[in-house]
Order: sequence, then C-alpha cells, then structure tokens
Amino acid sequence: MSRISTRTLACGMPLLVEEMPAVRSAAISWLVPAGSASDPENRLGDSALFSELLMRGAGSLDSRQHADAFDRLGASRSADVGTYYLRVGSTMLGARVADVLPLLTSMVLAPRMEPDAVESARELALQALESLKDDPQERASIAVRERHHPSPINRSGMGNPDGLAAATRDGLLARWRELARPARSIFAIAGAINADEIASILDRLLGSWSGTTDPIPYNAAPARGYAHETDASNQVQIIVKHDAPPERNPDARLERMVNSVLSGGMSGRLFTEVREKRGLCYSVSSGYRSERDFGAVTAYVGTTPERAQQSLDTLVAEMHRITTPEGRITPEEFSRAVVGAKSRLIFAGESTGARAGALGADFHRLGRTRSLEELAAEIDRLSLDELNAYLAKRKIGRATIQTLGPQALTPPAMSA
Repeated sequence: MSRISTRTLACGMPLLVEEMPAVRSAAISWLVPAGSASDPENRLGDSALFSELLMRGAGSLDSRQHADAFDRLGASRSADVGTYYLRVGSTMLGARVADVLPLLTSMVLAPRMEPDAVESARELALQALESLKDDPQERASIAVRERHHPSPINRSGMGNPDGLAAATRDGLLARWRELARPARSIFAIAGAINADEIASILDRLLGSWSGTTDPIPYNAAPARGYAHETDASNQVQIIVKHDAPPERNPDARLERMVNSVLSGGMSGRLFTEVREKRGLCYSVSSGYRSERDFGAVTAYVGTTPERAQQSLDTLVAEMHRITTPEGRITPEEFSRAVVGAKSRLIFAGESTGARAGALGADFHRLGRTRSLEELAAEIDRLSLDELNAYLAKRKIGRATIQTLGPQALTPPAMSA
C-alpha cells in the first residue's frame, strides 16, 4: 500500500512524497512558478527559453557534462512549460535518487544560461513558431485559447517573435532568479523512496534557497464568440470551448464522467453521432481540463470543407443534447464511463511519473493531495441519478468557437 506524506521544507517549499513499495523506480515532478502566464508582456517567450536553457548546463557542469551525468545514472530529465509552472522532471531507479537530486536541484538553483545556449534556444523557439504553419490544428487550438481565457492564462507558452527577440542572457537570468523561489514551488516525488531521507537531502541541497513570488492576476474579460482563420487547405479545423467546473468544485467529478460519455473512445457519443453514423469527419473528440480557478471543455472536429458546416452543427447539437431530458445518460453509458475511469486510475497507479505529476497537480489545484484509494472511492460514490441531476442544471454559458479553413462557417447558438 502506498503512503503519501506532505511537509514543508526548511526553505519553505512544500514536499509531497508517495512511497510505493511495489515499484523499483522513482519519479520527480518539480513545479517552479515560471510558466507562460509569468512572462513579461514585452518578452512573451521567456518561459519557452527557460525550458530549453535549464537543460543546457548547471552549476559547474556545462551542457554536455550535465547530460552525461544524468546518463551515467540511468536517469532522464525534462523541463516543460505550463500556464502557471515550469515543470522540471526526472525518472530513475529509486536507489539512484540521492545521486540525481544534486544534479536536478542545480538545474533550478544554478542554471548556466550561457550566451551561445541562449541564441540556440531562441532559434529553436522561433523554429517552433514557424512550424505552426504546417500544424493547422495547433494554430486553431492556440487561437481558441487566446480568446476563451483571460490574459495572461490564455497564452500558448510558445511566445512570439518580438518577445523572443527581446530576450537577453542577463534579462533571462534576472527573471529566473525572481521566479524560481521556494514558497510557491511544489516538489513531488513518488516511487521506491523514503520520505524522511528525501526531506533530509533536499533540506541540505536547498538550505540557501529562499523567497516567494506574487500570484498571477487575471486581466480583462476574454472576447469569446466566433472567429475564423482563412487557410487555403482541403481540411477544416473546428474547435468549440466552453466553461466547466474548476477542480475545487464538487461538480468536477461529474463533469469528468460527462466528458467520458461524450468522448470515451469509439463508444462515445461524439464519435458515434458525428463520425460513425454520418461520416462527417476524420477526427472528433472532446476533453475536460480542470484548474484551480477555472475549468473548460474543449471539443474538436477535423473534416473537409464540404462537410464542415454540418460537422459543426452536429457537434454543438450533441453537446447540447446531453443536457436535455431526451439526451440523459443511459445506464449502459454510465457503466462504460465508470469502467473507463477506474481503468485509467489503475494505469496511473502503475506509473511513478503519473503519480508524481498527480500529487503536484492536486496540491496546486486543491491545496492537498489525493491517494488512489480516495480517487477510487470518489468514483464508487457516483450514481447515474446524481449525474443526470447535474446535467439537468448544467449550463454551457458563452462559448468560444474557432474554425480554420478555406471559408468561414455559420456559428450555431451555444448558450444553454
């Protein structure tokens, strides 16, 4: 049986540990408050550069030496940009954690950010922006996010050319030192480890680290509504986004089940109604993301220009129908959704990386962690009557629709 413990290190950073006796590996998910929402307005892209530069040497080790040190230990490393955090991660054998932690902590406390590395990272970031020309689905996703959420949490994390061009080594180092502070960071680790030993090592390595950063303020209300980007293509990208409960809302667990019914693989309603019955598209799906202060459902259809309008109309109709008396969830659909939720939970429980990530995400969104047993019990407490009662009062609100293709479509009404 796994055991989760939470404590605050001497530096002020929360430490979340899940001891998993049945595994031999360990995984770390370290959330540093340096996500895309923290980028200065005139330097959008700092976080994208950070994610590359943290991988290019730290402390006394240059880029190659640092990579070789991880390889010798059989450990992986990563740095990924999110909205609120930059996540520094690593996986390794549990027996190697004590050797990996000095290398990993140096990435955060003492990144080198050499001038040549800054230029290389900038070039890679610009290439990533350029590659969007060949990725229409990602362009549409970025566009719908920019219009649906308030600034600065509406950013993609890729930055823009002007912001990337404005970045300097001195400016990046100074900004990193402002953001990489312990009080709002979160350190999560899961696997074949001992909580007391991890805390002791980290207290020694992070003893001189201190300070905090300000919470991210939300700016003006988002635009939302319908928008189209003309693209000379034989495909059309359609994305519909609407508000949903944040993770702290008790309805979040119900919204998750609703989305499983809508988009639970080939048995989901969207696949059945939009693709299988009518043959309108080559791809259709929806996903629910719940954050601390907001949640959103994002539905996607990829189709042809000839079928685009009907695809959009059918997609929106299905999103509305599930809230109507004739569209209520059936016992068979509910049973499949429960089985799917439990299966995903079991798979996550076998991955130290998934558990470390879940610990950090829960602490950010809820201020506490949840065990697999608690999550399973949450699923078991659900009933079909409760789910349909939730749908009877569920409101989509003012949604955002984004299309990308040869010509604009007629947006259907989305308020419900």
